[in-house]
Amino acid sequence: MIEQIAASLFDARFLGTALTGIAAAATAFAIAQPLLESDKLGKRMKLVSDEREQIRRREREKASTRATLRVESKTYMKEVVERFDLRRWLGTETAKVKLMQAGYRGPQSETAFLFFRLVMPVVMTVGAIVYLFVLEVLDQPTLVRVALVIVAALLGIKAPELFLLNAAKKRQAEVRKAWPDALDLTLICVESGMAVEHAFKRVSTEIVTSSIVLAEELALMTAEMSYLPDRRVAYENLAIRIGLDPVKAVATALIQAERYGTPIGQALRVLSQESRDQRMTEAEKKAAALPPKLTVPMILFFLPVLFVVIITPAVIQIMRVN
Repeated sequence: MIEQIAASLFDARFLGTALTGIAAAATAFAIAQPLLESDKLGKRMKLVSDEREQIRRREREKASTRATLRVESKTYMKEVVERFDLRRWLGTETAKVKLMQAGYRGPQSETAFLFFRLVMPVVMTVGAIVYLFVLEVLDQPTLVRVALVIVAALLGIKAPELFLLNAAKKRQAEVRKAWPDALDLTLICVESGMAVEHAFKRVSTEIVTSSIVLAEELALMTAEMSYLPDRRVAYENLAIRIGLDPVKAVATALIQAERYGTPIGQALRVLSQESRDQRMTEAEKKAAALPPKLTVPMILFFLPVLFVVIITPAVIQIMRVN
């Protein structure tokens, strides 16, 4: 039986058919992959343009003296948040900052976050009760099942915060990689004679190929610089939205240059070199931590396959001799 399987596996016709099928599948995947990818850049730039329009609308409303009556469309989330006054009981400044760092802006995002902070514990608790006490899937004592219900409720409470934390970390990681390049481009634009506002606007269009998130944030900062009365607020908002120490340092340098009129070219050069050195240090740390992390996967996956590849021909030869 094993000899027949081995003969069929090493048959030239079978190998040719298998390789042809693999090549056809790879070709079809390569052709269909561009069609399946979503236009992330278009979505991000649309969000930036919408945010710019909102800033322009707010500034026009502040400048106008006429009172406007506008009826806002209420959704079920907003009705629940307003009825139970969740902004008072569940809303925190930390959550607002995390929403901005995760890329969710506007009152709609805060309303959705507060709604899920109320709903998720109830859903998790009810689901755990049904799973453990009604269906009785786990044959455990009552105290253990009650403890599992409490754990499910705690997970429901922390689930929205963990989601925001993970989203914010992903955005920060992307910005951290592209931030030194953005500072270099900004330094080139500033030393060539461009104003800071036009420099960041140009960098936001050039850095989009490296980081869509950073391009979005810089475009939003340039929009705020155009419509806010004080540029310092735009710099501070950028530092808050991103939440990285290199970005905060650059924002502080720009605020000091705006206040005291000092040149920012040398400051940008030093901060760019520091950001680049920090990125290299983090890459070296990851490279140094790679061998210990590969030990367990090599033992579990590589060594058994290696033994199979080495021992199988010998076993086949022994069975042929016998």
